[in-house]
Amino acid sequence: MKTLIAIVALTFTTNCLFAQKIKADQVPAPVAKSFAAKHPDVKAEKWEKEGDNYEVEFDAKEGETSLLIDSKGNIMETEVEMDVAQLPQAAKDYIATHYKELKIKECAKITDAHKVVTYEAEVKEMDLIFDAKGNFIKEVKEEHGDKGDDDKEHMDKKEGKEQHEHMDKKEPKK
Repeated sequence: MKTLIAIVALTFTTNCLFAQKIKADQVPAPVAKSFAAKHPDVKAEKWEKEGDNYEVEFDAKEGETSLLIDSKGNIMETEVEMDVAQLPQAAKDYIATHYKELKIKECAKITDAHKVVTYEAEVKEMDLIFDAKGNFIKEVKEEHGDKGDDDKEHMDKKEGKEQHEHMDKKEPKK
């Protein structure tokens, strides 16, 4: 299970590194059809190409939502913004303990194609990722570059080697 969560989180992080805004007419037909079939009554607000996949952002009855869709039209994940109060209590407790001075800016529920749920809480310039029960998985730093606020996985230098946090569950430095 930890491996599956790590793979999902790594895929999400890697895809975010390569996000490029695109126009609706640049979206492949299978992707656009998949979105229209899943949400026939909503309009796409923004499209991005993320690696080989496409992300569409839109407002749904659940709230601000985005879908990650592969080039064949398969929905890889759904992300729905949510109120901080809806975050699992274990996640809120973790943030209160390890990030005392920081306020949660926004959070989201992410469901992948296999129905695995994770939660994302944005604090300062990083996203904290939790499993469905609210257990901490990793921290993802936001990078500010020419392409905007792309997420980049936080990396620690240890003994001259880079270690990705998705490989090892670590407590953040205090």
